[in-house]
Amino acid sequence: MLMMMSCDKKYGRKDYTAYFGGEVQNPVTRYVLFCKDGQVMDTIPLKSDNTFFKTFDSLAPGLYSFRHDPEYQYVYFDKNDSLMVRVNARDFDESIVFCGRGDQKNNFLMEMYLRNESDKNQFYPIFDLDVKGFEKATDSSYLASQAFYEKKKSEIQWNEDFDKFAKAALDFHHFAKKEIYPTVHRVRTGQDLTDEIPESYYAFRKDVDFNDKELSAYAPYLNYLSHMLGNMAAINYHNHFTEADLALKTNINKIQIADTLIKDEKVKNVILNNIAFTYLLEDQNIENNHKFLEIFHKYSTDDDKKNEISKIGQAIQRLKTGSTLPEVDLVGLDGKTIASGSFTGKKTVFFCWTEKLESHFTAAHKKVMDFKMRHPEYQFVAVNVDDDPEKWAEILSQYRFPGVLETRCSDFEDVKDKWAITKIHRTIIVNADGTIRNAFANLFDVNFEKELEDGSFEHAVTINN
Repeated sequence: MLMMMSCDKKYGRKDYTAYFGGEVQNPVTRYVLFCKDGQVMDTIPLKSDNTFFKTFDSLAPGLYSFRHDPEYQYVYFDKNDSLMVRVNARDFDESIVFCGRGDQKNNFLMEMYLRNESDKNQFYPIFDLDVKGFEKATDSSYLASQAFYEKKKSEIQWNEDFDKFAKAALDFHHFAKKEIYPTVHRVRTGQDLTDEIPESYYAFRKDVDFNDKELSAYAPYLNYLSHMLGNMAAINYHNHFTEADLALKTNINKIQIADTLIKDEKVKNVILNNIAFTYLLEDQNIENNHKFLEIFHKYSTDDDKKNEISKIGQAIQRLKTGSTLPEVDLVGLDGKTIASGSFTGKKTVFFCWTEKLESHFTAAHKKVMDFKMRHPEYQFVAVNVDDDPEKWAEILSQYRFPGVLETRCSDFEDVKDKWAITKIHRTIIVNADGTIRNAFANLFDVNFEKELEDGSFEHAVTINN
């Protein structure tokens, strides 16, 4: 077999020849994309037995990624590495196993990624704690991951070039939790902790290089920068604002802080793009969107993304309050197609979930069951965004959520485009006539129930420094 043959390690080459191949079980497409810094370097076709193989005559050492749409993961190559990967497209991240020269480093990256994902899924209740309680819990979690990192570093004896990414996977997950804590705590509890967080809480920031080109395409680093900017921007206002005006001022502030802190053009453009995508998906105020895009275009130098973001801004306007929710096809447990527009006649809440975030799945359903008891005038429709109908049905068979209408996407790309779904926490509230009440709600927002009670709800928010 190709997989077995590829694991024979042959060292000693003096050039930069490298090999990458493997097997994709239950493939979704007939190819694997090999990428560097988000750009496709090669499209590697799958053979009839679902294996693939590519020889690179000259591959510079560094971090790459491979994509089997819609999923992707990172792969690190040292000189002359010969890496093979086995992956099951139905359970992408959890199934990845590397073998060959360089396998131990890459298996470590996957183990660290899965540790961080598990920690993220289990950490939601910790955000409810006070500052001391949260710091104690998150520091304990970090120390456990740090011990794992140190153990693997000692065993594998990787070089300093790889250690940059290994350490980033460890540190930036921890730093990101600390950055999002004030915001998530406020959303979940309604309590503003700005005055209670000591200055020493953010001491780790002084060690972060905001212009690290080598990490400019690495998700843990970019996610951290996005969370940090969100946190820094959100604590600078003393006055009362409507939610729409607060969102505009906060995101313009993010752009201006990014411009001050980040001088590397590549890193800055990626961060500005993330800010724009996030803002446009959260604020439906047409006038504010125009103001935001003017500022964004002033600072961004990425013309391709500027055009793409402008198009997204236009698409999101079709989801404004009072418009008819664009129709998509969903599938029920009986396998029959259900048009989303068929849920008219009763006020409706559509909420999304994925099997990749089990804690969110159960928490969201429990929230819905609670809201359903207090608001029988609503019907609640769960929309699973995964592409495996068997696993979807299997998961639901293990739980009991009476009265919740369970569906999944017939074509997620269509749903994603028409409903602008980019975050699993998206919730859409629709009036009985099929018009939109709020296409960008969140079940876990402390004020969500007020959204159910009256469609015109908009409140002033005070953030004190």
